[in-house]
Amino acid sequence: TCVMRSAPINSRTSSPPAAPRHHAGSHPQSWKDTGTTVMKSSVGLGFVSDVINLVDVSVLRGGRAILADVDWAVCEGEAWVVLGPNGAGKTTILQVAGTLIHPSRGSAEILDERLGAVDVFELRPRIGLASSALAAQVPPAERVRNVVVTSAWAVLGRWREQYDVADLDRADQLLRAWGLAPLADARFGTLSEGERKRTTIARALMADPELLLLDEPAAGLDLGGREDLLSRIDALLADEYAPTVVMVTHHVEEIPAGATHVLLLRDARVVAGGPIDEVLTSDNVSTTFGLPVTVTKLGQRWSAQVV
Repeated sequence: TCVMRSAPINSRTSSPPAAPRHHAGSHPQSWKDTGTTVMKSSVGLGFVSDVINLVDVSVLRGGRAILADVDWAVCEGEAWVVLGPNGAGKTTILQVAGTLIHPSRGSAEILDERLGAVDVFELRPRIGLASSALAAQVPPAERVRNVVVTSAWAVLGRWREQYDVADLDRADQLLRAWGLAPLADARFGTLSEGERKRTTIARALMADPELLLLDEPAAGLDLGGREDLLSRIDALLADEYAPTVVMVTHHVEEIPAGATHVLLLRDARVVAGGPIDEVLTSDNVSTTFGLPVTVTKLGQRWSAQVV
């Protein structure tokens, strides 16, 4: 269940910190140790959310709903996968969660802050985002280490800003964790697709976010690259101090073993959402993709086959 807190876990300032607030192994006291009250709600998927809480959210573009009447609640510590075909609204819902767009209708609360009543420039440093759109904005000549470390100041392209030892140590730690240490001085434009994906995820983690959004992180990767990336995402999800993670994908085969929940979208609407073992069924996935599909689980991984 989710809990209501009187304040977010980390109260961050409008300027991104020169060094991350905490790293794995030196996390401040968790809210779980501070005394909280579990509260139920009739909205969303059944509980009050302290990370994402969308109530009757719609996004309209040119008079057309690209997201329609969505209720969705994400609790701290959960790992959600948003699954659906092209045009289902997956990237749109991620943009709302990342405060990049506001709902046309409904209420959206992100990290206990309501969109429309909060300065999003103060909220965004608490959210990490990795996407192909962001990768396309990285200068091709930028060194990999600089792509990561510049996230501490929320800029793309290192210029004259100064970084202290804690920043550089944090960046190097992330480069090692994501298998990029040998490429620290390589130029971003020379990287493979898998290396670029891992670099943007390391960048998204640099400021130690409370919420991590991954937009199709395994898209375009070969089998080896996909499995390497998913194993690193699983290692992140297993970290006690990892942020809450939401990952968008088209394919059930790209769902990491550590995923706890799934949201299924079709034609801008929610088909189903909740604990992954309950929701990721053949019937629900068939409805989501408009095809007769058999979903199977082997160990902690999923696969789907059209029948």
